[in-house]
Amino acid sequence: MSLVAYFDAASTEPLHPQAREALLAALDAGWADPARLYGAARRAHLLLEQARTEVAEVLGARPDEVSFTSSGTQAVHLGVLGTLHGRRRAGRHLVTSAVEHSSVLHAGEVHERDGGTVETVGVDITGKADAAAFAEAVARPGTALACLQTANHEVGTLQPVAEVAAACREHGVPLLVDAAQTAGRLPIPPGWSVLTASAHKWGGPAGVGVLAVRKGTRFRSPLPLDERERRRVPGFENVPAVVAAAAALRAMAAEAEAEQARLSALVDRIRERVPQLVPDVEVIGDPVERAPHIVTFSCLYVDGEALLTELDKAGFAVSSGSSCTASTLRPSHVLEAMGVLTHGNVRVSLPRGTSAAEVDAFLAVLPELVHRIRQDAGVA
Repeated sequence: MSLVAYFDAASTEPLHPQAREALLAALDAGWADPARLYGAARRAHLLLEQARTEVAEVLGARPDEVSFTSSGTQAVHLGVLGTLHGRRRAGRHLVTSAVEHSSVLHAGEVHERDGGTVETVGVDITGKADAAAFAEAVARPGTALACLQTANHEVGTLQPVAEVAAACREHGVPLLVDAAQTAGRLPIPPGWSVLTASAHKWGGPAGVGVLAVRKGTRFRSPLPLDERERRRVPGFENVPAVVAAAAALRAMAAEAEAEQARLSALVDRIRERVPQLVPDVEVIGDPVERAPHIVTFSCLYVDGEALLTELDKAGFAVSSGSSCTASTLRPSHVLEAMGVLTHGNVRVSLPRGTSAAEVDAFLAVLPELVHRIRQDAGVA
């Protein structure tokens, strides 16, 4: 069946029309090497720096604090390992929450293999990190860095970034904030030392990440030295993609207040109706303090992959469990940390422009599909 509705914006937001327009124009105007001195190169440099200024303004940074990477994952890897590298004299201890994106956890594993230590702060049943436990952890002597996302990528729960940032400031520990799920949708919480984000989450093209490092934060790239992007990120900048990313971020941020409130109301409808329509369902994540576009629920006695396949046949694109590790058979580390049902999990994340009719169509087909899968399994 053809696509009825795309509900996987937390994985990737469809390209914003303004990003497409900017990309096509920049392919003609911004193809040259921005590090050279001839006319076409100067034009590319101007486009790159204008995009940097626009992104910095939306994210609450200075332009000279912002570097562009090849992905949000690379931004996290460089942010975590570069800050730890720059602060080796301060200590080797890293503090993260149990529900961070896999890129943070993988960077932590590299740090441990290199002789560092990692402390993981637990979360409550909604997926919210324990701010008091975080404060206690960053007070430990030798803590070099703390990491906390703005909102969880699987269940949408907003994290206590401002509280954790205050504790980090008190103890002189930089805080890396992963804003992948909220940049362009919600204001960036204050208090970060390092900020990471990913353009394709806000309607920009894939292949552009953002790494912002506050002035005064000790940072040293863990990669071989390269003169580009303030020596933080190696390699030739993809100027057209960066220009398109900035255009999408500016457009998303301009419409965010109205559009995200509209999407949030649709998410409320899903949160309310699914348990009424489908028996033995657990809706997961904080019902109020959450990203406006994400809702996750788990269906007892249902194989998540089977449900996703049936929804796909019915024309609905959704995801399940940890979107970045869904190809593995391991249960989601986020859902495990929360202590909630890990099977039969569906994450619905609404892109800009989602209509009430699309949500109603989803709610109309879901009960029968769940019933059919349970029936096939002999539990209906």
